[in-house]
Amino acid sequence: MSAWSSRPPEQLAAWQRLAGLAARQAEADLPPLDADRLARFSGRIGPLLVNFARQRLDDDARRALLALATESGLAAAIRDVLAGHRVNVTESRSALHTALRMADDASEGGTAAGQAATEARRVRERFLDFAEEVRTGGCVGVAGRPIEAILHIGIGGSHLGPALAVDALGGDGPEVRFLANVDGAAMAAALAGLNPATTLAIVASKSFATEETLANAAAVRSWFIERTSDPGIVARHFAAVTANADAAVAFGIPPARCWPLWDWVGGRFSIWSAAGLPVAIACGRAAFVSFLEGAREVDAHFRDSCLRDNLPAMLALLEVWNGNFLGAATHAVLPYDHRLRLLPEYLQQLEMESNGKSMRLDGQPSGIDTVPVVWGGEETNGQHAYHQLLHQGTRPVSVDLIACARAGHGPRAHQDALLANCFAQGQALWQGRAGGDPHRRIDGGRPSTTILLDELSPRALGALLALYEHKVFCAGAIWQVNSFDQWGVEAGKQLAAPIRSALGGVGDEPGDSLTNGLVAEARRLRVAGPHDL
Repeated sequence: MSAWSSRPPEQLAAWQRLAGLAARQAEADLPPLDADRLARFSGRIGPLLVNFARQRLDDDARRALLALATESGLAAAIRDVLAGHRVNVTESRSALHTALRMADDASEGGTAAGQAATEARRVRERFLDFAEEVRTGGCVGVAGRPIEAILHIGIGGSHLGPALAVDALGGDGPEVRFLANVDGAAMAAALAGLNPATTLAIVASKSFATEETLANAAAVRSWFIERTSDPGIVARHFAAVTANADAAVAFGIPPARCWPLWDWVGGRFSIWSAAGLPVAIACGRAAFVSFLEGAREVDAHFRDSCLRDNLPAMLALLEVWNGNFLGAATHAVLPYDHRLRLLPEYLQQLEMESNGKSMRLDGQPSGIDTVPVVWGGEETNGQHAYHQLLHQGTRPVSVDLIACARAGHGPRAHQDALLANCFAQGQALWQGRAGGDPHRRIDGGRPSTTILLDELSPRALGALLALYEHKVFCAGAIWQVNSFDQWGVEAGKQLAAPIRSALGGVGDEPGDSLTNGLVAEARRLRVAGPHDL
């Protein structure tokens, strides 16, 4: 499939119009936040309220952005991705993660989406049954004792989504720990205090060839065997989520404990599949089904809404507006809820691995910037760190402020403090602060979008993640990049293999002159005593 627009985005009439409007915005007064603007620049999907009234966006700019969406063929792109067309052009694949959460009565007939949904539901019942077996004590280890702890081994998309969801939703199931980084300290921390007789390891790797995951999985397998002197423990204490079941079986995991992934599911979009097994174990079947339902509400909105009312499309257009026309090279995600503290890290991968591309769908270099750098952190902690830059720094930054109306835990005063700070930061970014002292003055006019969850329920979290998934695809379609490959991830990994061999004493020149010098110095330092340094 080629680009939905036959011309590069910067050659579209709406793009040229937006460039002129952006120049005008720099001199324009901020629009008043009256009731009319608050209503027109806001929308709701199920448990989510999305308000973008504090964006530097007047009616002319909004019309031009919608014209850009139309000229870019965004409506056709939305239809194509949801129908299962091969929108991942560099790998000739569909991107059918939405099929993972389709309702049981979805009437997609013989379409690619319908076929994928049927298979996904079959697998879902299997892994949810297993999750309930683990939760209720029916899954026992070699010593006949029930599983009390889960160690999830993965990295990237196999890790970030499940870690975020378990952290956000908690749950009353067995303890769930995560091991991602190929670092001995990380492994020691993940294993600390665990009993191999009551621990289940889940290896999540689509290829079952990811270097970091396999290294950690092999080390954890050795940990089990060394502490029990039972090589057969692997079959009872390991499970896998992978597209390469043969490799998992060769590792020692029985076929009945292997759940599939498919080539039409990218890792960063896989939490809705068996990759979400730790979420189901921690929170239960009903919670996982509700998580899928929340995402499905957003899918229906995304499919059925016109572009003007389509909230994921509007968030994408705002990213284009702020990044390509108003100079915001970075985007801050600021969750005012401790349970969402991993959301910025999750969105870093979702956004930057998806759209961090410099080549258009037609194979030509992009003539414009694509995705901004995504960063952020837990609030209110960040207010005492990087908010100084947000309010008075020289570089424009766009901001998402995320909060929950109802906390469902802790003192009411704490939740009121979180909400008050969230709302106040949006106000301060927008209106600034006047004053004669230039060091105290804050100019304001800094754009932000506020996303308010009714509460942090499985349904609301599912809706929030799906909202961002669809936003990322829309932005990629406008920039004309493939949001579903990640070829840039492979380059450094391929170079690492000969360097690792050289560090182990096999070969002396694994790279360029600087790399070779660093390898030689590292080897020297490993054998040198403190007095030699």
